Amino acid sequence: MKTVYAIVGAALIVLGGVVLFQGLSFTQNETVFQVGSLKAEVRKEERVPSWAGGVAIAAGLVLVVMGLRK
Repeated sequence: MKTVYAIVGAALIVLGGVVLFQGLSFTQNETVFQVGSLKAEVRKEERVPSWAGGVAIAAGLVLVVMGLRK
């Protein structure tokens, strides 16, 4: 079980580093107007906040330490 903590922690550290240093974004579709079958949508590109990368790195470090403890 401790090995799983270390692996998940390492993955969180890598993902947090990507978010923090390179940035990560996703696309979100939002319906603005709809009447019957007529629909108007807006496609918005959202960025993951950089603080989320820091939180992921911190959580990853905690998991790695828990996984390496005896």
